[in-house]
Amino acid sequence: MRGLLLAVLMLSSVSGHAETLRIYNWKDYIDPQVLARFEHDTGIDVDYQTFTTAQELDQALSQGASFDLVVPSHFQLQRLIEEGRLQKLELERLRHYDNLDPKLTSALASFAGAPRYVVPYLWSTVGLVIDRNQVEQALGRQAPPSWRLLFDESYVQALKACGIGWLDAPEETFSLWMNAKGRRLSEATLRRLQAAGASLADSAGTLRTLDNEGYIEALAAGRLCASMAWSGHALEAASRRSSLEFLVPQEGALLTVDSWAIPADARAPELAYRFIDYMLAPENARLNTQATHFYAPLRTELPEMIELARQTPSLVPAAGERRRLYFLEPLKSGQKQAIDQQWQLIKQRAALRASPI
Repeated sequence: MRGLLLAVLMLSSVSGHAETLRIYNWKDYIDPQVLARFEHDTGIDVDYQTFTTAQELDQALSQGASFDLVVPSHFQLQRLIEEGRLQKLELERLRHYDNLDPKLTSALASFAGAPRYVVPYLWSTVGLVIDRNQVEQALGRQAPPSWRLLFDESYVQALKACGIGWLDAPEETFSLWMNAKGRRLSEATLRRLQAAGASLADSAGTLRTLDNEGYIEALAAGRLCASMAWSGHALEAASRRSSLEFLVPQEGALLTVDSWAIPADARAPELAYRFIDYMLAPENARLNTQATHFYAPLRTELPEMIELARQTPSLVPAAGERRRLYFLEPLKSGQKQAIDQQWQLIKQRAALRASPI
């Protein structure tokens, strides 16, 4: 009896101290109510921290920051896996895993067998958002559904007065620029990357914004008429300004998948599994998509996804639109280094022109 009483007292003492799950995710990339409900339902405290660029996540992991769950983008996965920074997952511990769209998991398999290390969280496109009224007034004609609006000198000069924006996303921007010219970033020589950087630097002098956050408010307020944008951000801004349109340009647009991953040195991986599985529950995934405006990673035939497509078609992309999307290619270390160096020059050039937003 005494032993039983001691065990009960010890259990009570442990349960009185909530466990803590440390998460590092993109800023404004989760429904706060779903996060709060997880804490309420499980009794687990969440130490939730955010970043705004992929480079910040890379730096945190390379410096040994202590997190139990992180959200890398697909183009980071091959390098992170090869460097041993992520632990292999026990997928059988996720009872909602079969809710995932198999097309996403199959696509991720090309990145060093990523489905063994990550679980898709949200996906999006890096496309073009325009304020059609402003753009066509500035051009004096109909706006083409093309990246030429951001990268072609004649269009850039016509639109700079009403405001042009790019994302602070070096690899994505280089890829889109080269794809628009019929080339592949993964095949680019260092000499070609330098030439691309020089051309982008020339255009950067006309930019009003070069960031991953402030441009959303600038679009909604009418201070940008054409911008590169993540789909979720574009849809958020369009919900506040009806003249905004998000496009997958005729040359194509980037598909990006952000996934849950458990770092190799995670202190509480068991809590991470519980959180991942919670986010894969269809109702939670639907609420999260509605709050963030980014696309859920679930199979479209699930009842919750069918209802979401009926209520908000823009949150479930059509098949024809998805056919024009492509993945950002993994880069060699020399290519990435060259792009990062060029990007610093591009940002310096943009800073000379950018106005407060």
